[in-house]
Amino acid sequence: MRTAAVALAIGALVVPSCARFDDSATSPFTPEPTFDSGAGFGPLDPPSSTTTTPPPPEKLGPCDDPDPAVVATCLDATGGLVVLPDGESALVAERRTGRILLVTPDEDPVEFATVPVDGSGDGGLLDLALSPTFGEDRLVYAYITTASDNRVVRVAAGDTPKDILTGIPRGVTGNAGAIQFTSPTELAVLTGNTGNPTAATDPSSWAGKLLTTTTLPGPGEAAAPAVLLSGIGTAGDVCRDGNGNLWVTDRTVLEDRLQRVGADGSTGTGPAWTWPEKPGVAGCAASPDGLAISLTDGRALSVLSIDPTTGAVTAAPTVTLQDRYGMLSGAASGPDGLLWLSTTNKAGGEPTDTDDRVIRVQFPSGGGGFD
Repeated sequence: MRTAAVALAIGALVVPSCARFDDSATSPFTPEPTFDSGAGFGPLDPPSSTTTTPPPPEKLGPCDDPDPAVVATCLDATGGLVVLPDGESALVAERRTGRILLVTPDEDPVEFATVPVDGSGDGGLLDLALSPTFGEDRLVYAYITTASDNRVVRVAAGDTPKDILTGIPRGVTGNAGAIQFTSPTELAVLTGNTGNPTAATDPSSWAGKLLTTTTLPGPGEAAAPAVLLSGIGTAGDVCRDGNGNLWVTDRTVLEDRLQRVGADGSTGTGPAWTWPEKPGVAGCAASPDGLAISLTDGRALSVLSIDPTTGAVTAAPTVTLQDRYGMLSGAASGPDGLLWLSTTNKAGGEPTDTDDRVIRVQFPSGGGGFD
């Protein structure tokens, strides 16, 4: 086991993907995205010729993973995750248990809070977002499933969760959802179609939509969300790039999709990219010139290059980390340019002895990312 020395401060195979994309932008993505181990993640230098016989390797415990990119192990199936402002730690959701865990390299996970959820089917603790003033208030927002609905709640360590947006329809399936702050007072909320495609196109239903709240209400106050996108299938994730664009992943009967909502609210004429092979798009993270999309059924990471001026996908995505960690779910970028990922192998995959896990790798070349 890793040393439990944390105080709760919280303070390669490259494969083309078959799809279509917006060919209005033709500039190539330079440099091509690369995922290497990054500084501090590579193998140790071999001993010099004058070095004495090295000591025997330390015996690994049942939850010790020899992969230096693995940050946390032996978790239950995960939901979303979010990187803390210092980039050194992240909060990860256990979807079925409702636990929010602080994970840090070389330290045991620490429980930040537990949120009561209904984790049956595909519901539970589905996504996390930090308060825009997290450094001062230490508040976390969560998208959850309850026995009666899906909802957004505000969580403070040691306190009862406070309702922010309630009454989002729930179903036997199709409950997955995600949240992302777009400004200090606006929250984008991605909802699933509850297994009912008709609900996703029904203007009177909040199911299968990308919603936005214009203000964050206090306890007991009703929110009145506006609709940015309709027709969402099984919700994946929503992430925001440095230009204020929102990127949305979802899965439909025909294809998996990536859609863009511009900073001005524009949605274009169709998806930015589609995956007819339906690899199970999930978590989304953005860097200045690209996107990383977790694939559950594809057991890999899809990397797309984005024109920073037009916001268009400029080349077919590449696939990396194929079969290295199994089914990937959450994705979040840190201020140092590292990409954090979580797995969900205990929910339909082939878990290893150390699953489920949180992994930290180098983001595509080009700089740091945006959560």
